[in-house]
Amino acid sequence: MLARYNVPVTTGQPLPLLWLLSDARNDARLEDALARLPAGSGFVFRHYHLDDSARLDRFRTLARAAKARDHLVIVARGDERFAGADGTYGSPFAEAWRTGLFLATAHNADEIEAAETAGAGGIFLSPVFPSRSHPDGATLGSIGFNLLAQHTALPVIALGGMTPERADELGWPRWGAIDGLS
Repeated sequence: MLARYNVPVTTGQPLPLLWLLSDARNDARLEDALARLPAGSGFVFRHYHLDDSARLDRFRTLARAAKARDHLVIVARGDERFAGADGTYGSPFAEAWRTGLFLATAHNADEIEAAETAGAGGIFLSPVFPSRSHPDGATLGSIGFNLLAQHTALPVIALGGMTPERADELGWPRWGAIDGLS
């Protein structure tokens, strides 16, 4: 088995264990959720549902709240206007603006390999369990997730239907959620 958790982020610290991802459905609760997360957690700002101007304004508000708790702030589909982000999030195949730490999304072994090739500092591997985002979609399950996560030395963040209880069930220390943390 390959070693895990040995790739440093840009600050030289390991990736946070707990990650909150933004979404239209958790937007109203994000400031409270960011305040409740342990200091030094991770926050991925997505907010794909907003137009450019509203999205940038919401990013600035949430980034300030996240930075006040010393959270790592990662932006999806960003550009140079998203100053203050510690990095970017997205598909390893997408041509996208990237700065700082790049966290890739992956769903299979090919995408994990692409994330490594793209220079990702970590991987959000999903979906582990059924979620509101993909309630009827295929999932990795505990066994599939653990088998795939062993194929990389990059830090892997479990995503998809994750809650504190499911993280315990999975036996994986690094995980993220939309609904499960907000």
